[in-house]
Amino acid sequence: MAEQILILDFGSQYTQLIARRVRELNVYCEIHPCNHLPEITDDIKGVIFSGSPCSVRQADAPAIPVERFQGKIPVLGVCYGAQWMAHQNGGNVLPSEIREFGRAKLSKVDQHNELMKEMSIGSQVWMSHGDTISTLPENYEVIASTSSIDVAAFKVKDEQTYGIQFHPEVTHSLQGKTLLRNFVVHICQCAQDWTPDIFVETTVQNIKEQLGDDQVVMGLSGGVDSSVAATLIHRAIGNKLHCIFVDNGLLRKNEFEEVLESYQGMGLNVTGVDAKDKFYKALESLTDPEDKRKAIGRVFIEVFDEEAHKITNVKWLGQGTIYPDVIESVSVKGPSATIKSHHNVGGLPDFMKLKVIEPLNTLFKDEVRRVGRTLEIDDKILGRHPFPGPGLGIRILGDITPEKVHILQEVDHIFIKGLKDAGLYSDVWQAGAMLLPIQSVGVMGDERTYERVVSLRAVASVDGMTADWCHLPYEFLADVSNEIINSVKGVNRVVYDISSKPPATIEWE
Repeated sequence: MAEQILILDFGSQYTQLIARRVRELNVYCEIHPCNHLPEITDDIKGVIFSGSPCSVRQADAPAIPVERFQGKIPVLGVCYGAQWMAHQNGGNVLPSEIREFGRAKLSKVDQHNELMKEMSIGSQVWMSHGDTISTLPENYEVIASTSSIDVAAFKVKDEQTYGIQFHPEVTHSLQGKTLLRNFVVHICQCAQDWTPDIFVETTVQNIKEQLGDDQVVMGLSGGVDSSVAATLIHRAIGNKLHCIFVDNGLLRKNEFEEVLESYQGMGLNVTGVDAKDKFYKALESLTDPEDKRKAIGRVFIEVFDEEAHKITNVKWLGQGTIYPDVIESVSVKGPSATIKSHHNVGGLPDFMKLKVIEPLNTLFKDEVRRVGRTLEIDDKILGRHPFPGPGLGIRILGDITPEKVHILQEVDHIFIKGLKDAGLYSDVWQAGAMLLPIQSVGVMGDERTYERVVSLRAVASVDGMTADWCHLPYEFLADVSNEIINSVKGVNRVVYDISSKPPATIEWE
């Protein structure tokens, strides 16, 4: 097996970012919940304990037996993980006299320590803790401090065991990648040989072994995730993969035809299915976002079940689920809080006798694109913005009607085409329009109007975990707004969403 770093999740929303930073070093890593510890095998070169929203002083605090790892393999505790080790070994963890949330600077650094090599005095780090280690166990030594806390980082004497009370995985810790490299490459001595090429090779082999001669049915959306997942499965099993593209009535303008055309020449066996009426019927009168998502997911599965019965010996449903999908639905690999359900997550109903294969469910979006380039998938597909599985169903706030879908399709088409024509599309990670459940007064041709409001949304991101709103040029926004109001009947006001994630999500529902 490939060597790896084990990451134990204590519930931090940053846990997946730790994984992403480790993988940026071309080192494979896996996240496991702290309450389901894996066996320590020879391929595990080191372990990282994540942070947590909990306090080690809570009666129900996430707990692991640290002696299972300490002194056996290199260990790095991050925030809660560091505090838990100190707490379990006789140190004191108390509420901070000065709570540190946000930017801080290292005032002392033991640059001779292997973890702190090339870390600078004055280096900015990101703190997020209400507790602090007030007293270290006897065999622990301080290797970094800030002006507010003495124990910003520690090492256990005569062990490759370390703890830090800041988060190196976030970009606000300016030398965080240096610290993680010190741990992963120098202390754990990982070879940095996990690359997209290796992922493709091992994933294809695993799919072959998992599926054997079974047939697979898979839904394609024209987006990056499903395209890369389908290509991986196709490379493993060839014509035993049957792809279906469903028109759920919630796609972008002309998307059904364009997506089917884009897959020509890729060797994928794709069938188009018009199921608009089924989705519209299921969505009648639904206004709650979760109800809409579940209805869309239910019909999506029903359509697939019906199509799968047309193919002999189908036993698997392929999906393009990626890590952020899982994270935002429920922390399957840890105790993080649920934010919203996702169309690709949550299992299948009993009546559907298909097992699920998700070859990308441990990858972030940027990793998926790199794998896609290794598979030589067309840049027109790899460069597409993410688009939610429920489509415009979660961009129309309130109930769904064909009329509302048509209005939003026209608005969205003007916005996306405008970004492409202005050379801005590749500068934006995701963009779209939302149809709001309100109307506003306007004036057109000296006459009063009372029509719909749409909000435009464009964000910059790397993997969807965090996102900043894009500062699109005022002139561009003015031109797009003017074209929408003049061209789309029923809309008389356009607004621009300037919320970042967090606290907002990228989609409105």
